[in-house]
Amino acid sequence: MKTEVKKVESNIRELNIEVSGEVVKNKFEDVFKRISGEAKIPGFRPGHAPRDILEKNYAGTAQEQVLKELVPDSYNEAVNKEGLDVIELPEISEVKLDRSSLSFKARVEVSPEIDVKDYKGIKIDYKAVSVASDEVKRAIDSLKESRKLDKADDALAKSLGYPDLSELEKVLDKQIFIQKENAERQKIESQIVEDLIKKVDFKLPQGLVKRQLEDMLRQAKVDLALKGVARQKLEEEDEKMRKELEPEAQKQVRIYLVLSAIAKKENIALDDHMPRRVMEFLFREANWKVEHA
Repeated sequence: MKTEVKKVESNIRELNIEVSGEVVKNKFEDVFKRISGEAKIPGFRPGHAPRDILEKNYAGTAQEQVLKELVPDSYNEAVNKEGLDVIELPEISEVKLDRSSLSFKARVEVSPEIDVKDYKGIKIDYKAVSVASDEVKRAIDSLKESRKLDKADDALAKSLGYPDLSELEKVLDKQIFIQKENAERQKIESQIVEDLIKKVDFKLPQGLVKRQLEDMLRQAKVDLALKGVARQKLEEEDEKMRKELEPEAQKQVRIYLVLSAIAKKENIALDDHMPRRVMEFLFREANWKVEHA
């Protein structure tokens, strides 16, 4: 198989693929063998019809099946051979097939080349989390008011499934601590991500942005539908929602690609867990500055 790669745009490649005659010939033989075993031709048992009769009756079917099998296989082999990091399905064109050759073009969008640097030793300002007594008191008062009680006592705690007020206060202290810890963690992650993406400049693959935008739009519509927004209203707001969500979709794609670039450099698997593993790596390599409360 011969392949030629042409750079059309920064993220677009065009592959010219030619498959050798022997491969094409063997594929036709394989397809006709399968057709012969299934074909119902009057006067012949399955698998015993002469080749010329099969050719006459099933040439179109064979050609279609050869294309169906050989084009994807050849395309995947070409992509692997050329080491292309393809992120969208290809546009196939100019397909030419006869019994001795197959050629076609495949236009693909590839992941941009991202030269990510200085991702180790990112400075992190960490503020140690603590819970003040008045925060617990406010939480208790809120519970008391929501139940229209005159005072916060053991009766309130028992109504919520705790033996006494002291135990309820311990639970609320822990809940507030966890909430504040999560908020601090999210702030740190955002700090790291913002630090990373401002250091690199690359053209976003529009295919990925479009896919991310569609996912976000679909989820937004589901959330609004669950809140009782009518389907017709959602459709009317479609274009407006797209415009509002597009900047966030672009940012999320940019973040994902930067994290992927780090993953490749650090030999971190590019699977569904990649973003989390890269963040864990960045946390380990960061320059922490802890501020105690």
